[in-house]
Amino acid sequence: MNLEAIKEKPIFQMTGEEFLFLQRTIEKTPSSSSEDTPTLSKKYVYGIRGIAKLMDCSISSANRLKKSGVIDKAIIQNGRKIIVDAEKALNLIKQNSI
Repeated sequence: MNLEAIKEKPIFQMTGEEFLFLQRTIEKTPSSSSEDTPTLSKKYVYGIRGIAKLMDCSISSANRLKKSGVIDKAIIQNGRKIIVDAEKALNLIKQNSI
């Protein structure tokens, strides 16, 4: 089968065999776009409830943890808004418990 000819053909005109061939061919070839862009996604949690959910503890325990200063390097706070870098907070807690 000619891959370029199949790529040009609209899907509704493809036979089942052509569609499956195209799907298998696409799965085998590595996508270059995903390799070019580095993954910079960070996970953030917001507020005391976010800390409580991240640590799987109560809100009062999350409040004590925040006030203790253990995760201060992971917290960005502006007024009442609290943003916590989840990965950094977990690493800080792990370092502090040793």
